[in-house]
Amino acid sequence: MADNVQKPVHGQQGANAWAPLHNPVFRALWVANAVSNIGTWMQNTAVAWLMATIAPSALMVSLVQTAASFPIFILALPAGALADVLDRRRILILTQSWMLMAAAALGVLTLLDLTTPVLLLLLVLCLGIGTALNAPAWQAIIPELVPREQIRPAVAMNSAGFNLARALGPPLGGLVFVALGAGGTFLVNAASFLAVIGVLVWWKRAPLESTLPAERVLAAMRTGLRYVRYSHALQAVFIRTLCVILCASSLMALLPLFAKNYLHAGSGGYGILLGFFGLGAVSGASILPWVLQKIPLDKLVNFMVILFSASLCLVAAVPIFLVDGAGIFLCGACWLGLLSNFNATIQSIVPAWVRGRCLAVYMLIFFGGMAMGSFLWGAVANMVGIPAAMYLAAGGLLVGLLATLRLRMVSGELDHTPAMRSQPAVVFEPQPEQGPVMVTVDYRIDPNDWREFGQALRKLKRARLRGGAFRWGVYVDLSNPSIYRETFLVESWLEHLRQHERQTIADREIQRSVRSFHKGEGSPVVTHLVAVPLPEKKPEG
Repeated sequence: MADNVQKPVHGQQGANAWAPLHNPVFRALWVANAVSNIGTWMQNTAVAWLMATIAPSALMVSLVQTAASFPIFILALPAGALADVLDRRRILILTQSWMLMAAAALGVLTLLDLTTPVLLLLLVLCLGIGTALNAPAWQAIIPELVPREQIRPAVAMNSAGFNLARALGPPLGGLVFVALGAGGTFLVNAASFLAVIGVLVWWKRAPLESTLPAERVLAAMRTGLRYVRYSHALQAVFIRTLCVILCASSLMALLPLFAKNYLHAGSGGYGILLGFFGLGAVSGASILPWVLQKIPLDKLVNFMVILFSASLCLVAAVPIFLVDGAGIFLCGACWLGLLSNFNATIQSIVPAWVRGRCLAVYMLIFFGGMAMGSFLWGAVANMVGIPAAMYLAAGGLLVGLLATLRLRMVSGELDHTPAMRSQPAVVFEPQPEQGPVMVTVDYRIDPNDWREFGQALRKLKRARLRGGAFRWGVYVDLSNPSIYRETFLVESWLEHLRQHERQTIADREIQRSVRSFHKGEGSPVVTHLVAVPLPEKKPEG
């Protein structure tokens, strides 16, 4: 993704929030995933209650959540790399099948009364591993299912489905638990994965076209992190996400005790409050595309942060059930609007070859922010009380907004369609792993154009480094100040071939902008040099 100026997002998005459902594959996957998410939340309810029954210890109950979320931190980056180097559809079928088997094993063992606390934690850990490996590939397929202008409503619909499942799953889980017991609830969840697997098997994904071998996972992870390092647009999204999550997470962290101690609501009342949050999220998904027609993305994100802050203050200030339900409804709408815009922006500003890795970094920031924020505001509430902690979190949202106002959210209107492939012009082909490779490009420019040429080179530098180069520089000929040489280093010849394969139309436009300053005859001269070992020293005598 180039960091040059992009078109505003408003006026470019379709106003129909349900347009993605016109695509039969997306519609089928959305419905199947919604069913599966409801099953997952039903299982979460049953797991927590089962652990509280067989091991009534606060530590053991809390370890259930640890076992479910810990794999995200360990496996997010490798999962993102796998989502980019392997077939995403096959990854999803394997991870969904893995989670089906783990849930089924948990159900059968529980029905046979063989589930111990340790075994329960191990199987929850297995489910967490499946979730961690599944998530980047699942999010990365959205641009493959819907047109570019429908990415934001599609992401919003996925988020709305998740939040709706979060609202419906726990009460349904309680009912199924009463009717079928914990083991039956786990088997219902296992069956819910069949719907997703069936749709994935039915979906005929277009095969990836590449003549090069797949990247190794560790190398792919390094390349993904390098891309993030040199993409200012991505960094802006990540920083703004962290600022929002750290403070917005206070609502879910403090709501159970707030409902019990200040609203005097039981478990049913708490479930209704969660329902308000889920309904707010669904409503937000419905109107978000229409709002984006009227308000630029940056201003909309700023408005939603302010509205979330004000709604959080309303909840803290007025301990009346219906008033707080309205405030939580607004928080749910803002929560979905913010997160879906962050997610959709990432998907629209990165090319397909690195999308899974960038989404994996986003996941790390999201879950890390949730964990840190929940702990932070729980500790603050212990010291100053729950309402005061909510006020402080609301103030933190505004402070974060002010601190990040200069970090613009871009719309991703640049064309990340793969460019027509080109091959390096060489006399002989090195071994694929031979390297490092130095590429030089010689330009002859008017010295009076240096400032504008240098600005164009700055954008080209970031594009080269994002694409796989690990060092870049530009040099001027001391005997002829009109000659400039661009150089960059790549780890191997194979990695340089991947650079050519990764180029998008937007990258080509940056190169054309730089080459437009060239005044010499013909095109700038490109040279490829590969490192060679020195010959062994001759033995003496």
